[in-house]
Amino acid sequence: MVVLISSIRILDGLSQRLSHIIGWLPLLMALLTVLVVVLRYGFGVGAIAAQESVIYLHGALFMLGASCTLHMGGHVRVDVLYQRFTPRTKAWIDALGHVMFTLPLCALVGFASQDYVIESWVARETSPEPGGIPAVFLLKTLLPAMALLLALQALSEIMKSLKTLVAEVSQSD
Repeated sequence: MVVLISSIRILDGLSQRLSHIIGWLPLLMALLTVLVVVLRYGFGVGAIAAQESVIYLHGALFMLGASCTLHMGGHVRVDVLYQRFTPRTKAWIDALGHVMFTLPLCALVGFASQDYVIESWVARETSPEPGGIPAVFLLKTLLPAMALLLALQALSEIMKSLKTLVAEVSQSD
């Protein structure tokens, strides 16, 4: 049980630290958007790299934020029946849902994106736009990163469910 609790703390800590970092991305995106607009309409200067930066940050926000959202319970759930269930039933639903849906999805995304990302890294893929960001390969790396981080958080959620189930069994003895 000590290993289980330690593992949960480590994985949840990762999601919490990541959420503090990516929480600043919307503000940075807004500031960059203002900069692009001011440069374009105020000074007649295009800023392709700044425009692409907003796209990169948007991708990072959603791809890296998926695991944080799962950790905070902000993922999509049909609560019509779930809210009425006992903690034990909720733990079973959560554990089975992550085993049957979340982890296979993460594996699919991870494996399906592997060649796509490797090819991009080998070619050191750059923006097709003149003056764009010469690191499209980093953007594409968010796909397997999202899969890995989401899988780790799903494992944490499964362990929390197991902890609940074990605690319920211990209390009934």
